[in-house]
Amino acid sequence: MLTAPPTNSPLLQPARPATLRLAFPPDPASVRAVSGAIRSFLAEHGVPEKELFSYELCIAEASTNAITYAQGRARLLQPVAEALFTPDQIELRVTDHTPGFVLPEKIPQPSPLSDGGRGLFIIQSVMDEIRYLRGTKENILIMRKRRRANQASAAVREGAAASGLTLEESHRQLNESKSDRASLAGELSFRSETLSAIFRCCAELGRSDEVAEGFGKRLLVDLFHLTTADWCVLRLLSADNRSLVVATASELELAFEPLPLPLAGESPHGIEVTVAATKTATRFDLREDSDRTEPLRAIGREATGLVCPLVFGGALVGTIAVGRRGGDFPLGKLQDEVVRVFAEFLAIQTVNLRHHKEEVRQRVFTRELEIAQEIQHLLLPRTLPQLEGFGLAGGWQSAREVGGDFYDALAVGEQSLFLMVADVMGKGVPAALFAATMRGLLRGLAARSDDPAKILHGLNRLLFAELSAVNMFITAQVVHVDLQTRLMTAASAGHCPPLYVPPGHHTVLALSTQGLPIGVLPDTVYHSVTARLGEPCTLLLHTDGLTDTRNATGKQFGQKRLMGWLSANAIAGHTAAALRDRLATELNRFRGNAAMDDDQAFLLLTEAHVGAALATNSRGPKLQFQRGSFLFPANS
Repeated sequence: MLTAPPTNSPLLQPARPATLRLAFPPDPASVRAVSGAIRSFLAEHGVPEKELFSYELCIAEASTNAITYAQGRARLLQPVAEALFTPDQIELRVTDHTPGFVLPEKIPQPSPLSDGGRGLFIIQSVMDEIRYLRGTKENILIMRKRRRANQASAAVREGAAASGLTLEESHRQLNESKSDRASLAGELSFRSETLSAIFRCCAELGRSDEVAEGFGKRLLVDLFHLTTADWCVLRLLSADNRSLVVATASELELAFEPLPLPLAGESPHGIEVTVAATKTATRFDLREDSDRTEPLRAIGREATGLVCPLVFGGALVGTIAVGRRGGDFPLGKLQDEVVRVFAEFLAIQTVNLRHHKEEVRQRVFTRELEIAQEIQHLLLPRTLPQLEGFGLAGGWQSAREVGGDFYDALAVGEQSLFLMVADVMGKGVPAALFAATMRGLLRGLAARSDDPAKILHGLNRLLFAELSAVNMFITAQVVHVDLQTRLMTAASAGHCPPLYVPPGHHTVLALSTQGLPIGVLPDTVYHSVTARLGEPCTLLLHTDGLTDTRNATGKQFGQKRLMGWLSANAIAGHTAAALRDRLATELNRFRGNAAMDDDQAFLLLTEAHVGAALATNSRGPKLQFQRGSFLFPANS
C-alpha cells in the first residue's frame, strides 16, 4: 500500500482545479462585478496581490468585448466568465455570443488614438497563451498563465544543487521570476492604456468647441476603465473662488450642492474641501469615518476611494474623486500615479478651455462696442441747422469706446431752434440705445410744444419705466431759442446750466435751471427759465465732461475756467466753427497726456458777420474726426 505524501509537498497537484463560473447580465456594471469576483477568488487561493490586477484587467477586457460586439437577439444572452486555478497555471475563460473573429497569431500594438484592438493586445501581453474557439452559437476565449515549470530541467536541478537550494526553493524562485515578468508586462500595458486615453483626448480637443466641452466626461470613462472604479465626481472651482461646483458626476446622487471653501482662519469640512484646501491627494474609507455629515456619504456607507486636487501653476482648479461603493478600492502605486496624471491633465485642459471661453467672450464684447459706436455716431446729427445770421457748431469726444453723451439740434421755422445736450448714465449698447430712443422722442415732442419743461416732462413719462427697470437715468438740458426776439427758454433735468452772454455785458453768465434727472421719479415736474441773449449772440450747452476734465496733476478744468474762456473768446467775427475748434484745442491742451475721465459733448451758438455763415457740404452728410479726436458735423 502506498502512503500519500504530505499535502504541502510542491510536487502534488489537485486532481481537479478549483473553479469559479459566473454568468452575468450584458452590461458594464456586471462586468465590473464579475472581474472583482474573479479577483477575490484568485486572492483566496493565494495568488499574490501584484498579479491580481493583471488577471482582473484581462477578464474585464474580454467581458467588455463580449457585451460590446453581440448583435441582435444575442445582445440579451448572458456571457459567462470562468476562472480555473491550479498551482501550475491559471486559466481564464469568457464565453460570448458574438459573431466571433479570427484570432491573429500575433496581435499588433494598436494606435494610441484608436478605440479598438487594445483589449486583445493587453491580454496577449499579460497571458502566456490565448485561444479563441469559435462555435455556431457561442465562442470561448481561453487565456492561460503558467505559474511554474511542469518539468524541472536538469539545469535547474544542477543549479539548485550547486547553490544548495532545495527543489521547492528553486520552483519558488522560478515562479517569482515569472510573476515579476507578468507584473512588468501588466505595468507596461497599463501605462500604454493611460497614454492612449490621454492622446485620444488631446486629438479630440482640437476638433471643435462642442467636443472640447465634453472632454472631461470622456476622460473619466477611460479613468473608470483603468482603475475599475464604479463612481466618480469632478468638481471645479467656482468663478468667485468660494466653492467647489460639480462639473460632471457618474451618478445623480453625486451632483449635490456646491461645497463652500473655508474662509481665512476656518478649518475645512469634508474630504473634498480638505483636499482642495491642502492641495494634497487623500485616500478615504467611509467605513472608518464617523462623520455623518461627510458629503461623499451620498455614495454609500462603505464607499472607498481617492480624492486628488486639480492644480495648475500652483493655483487650485478643482478636485476629482474616484472609488467604489463597497469594499477596498483596488489601487496600487501605479494606479495611484495614473489618477494623479489624469488630475493634472484635467487641470491643464480646464484652464485652457476657460482661456478659450474668455477669448470668445472678449471678441463678443469688442463686437458689441463696435455696434454701440456705430449707434453713437448715427445719433450725432450729420449736419446742424444754420439760420441766417447765426452759426451753430457741435463737438463730441468719448472717454472710452462708447460714451453716453450726445447732442441734437432741430430748426423750428426760420427763426427758432430747439437745442439739447444729454448724458445717459452708463456706457455701451444700453446707453446708446436709450440715447437713440430719447433723440427720436425729443423730435416728436418738439413738434407739439415749444416749452422745454413740457418736453422734459414728456420724456420722463415715456422713459421712466424702462430706465428704472435697469437702474439708469439721463441728465439733459433742453433750450428753445427765438433768434428774432433773442429770447431763450431752458429747462434742466439735473444737467449743467447753459452759459450765455446777456445784453449789454461781456461777462458770461450761467442760467440757473434745476430739475431731477429723467428716470428718477415718475411724475417729476420741470420748470422753464427765460433769459435774453446779448449781441453778439453767444450760447454754450455742454455736458459735465468739459468742466470735469483733469490734467496730469489732477486739477479740474472747472466751470469758472470754462466761463472765463468763453468771455475771452465770445467776440464779434468769430464763427461758431472757429469757437468750437478753439474750445476743443483748449480742453485737450489743459488735459495734456492725462487720460479722459468722462465723455464730452457741447453745442455752440453764435452770431455771425454778414457772409460768414458756413455753407453746407455739397457732397452730402459726413462725419469728420478733427483736433484731439473730437467728432464734428461736416458743416458746423
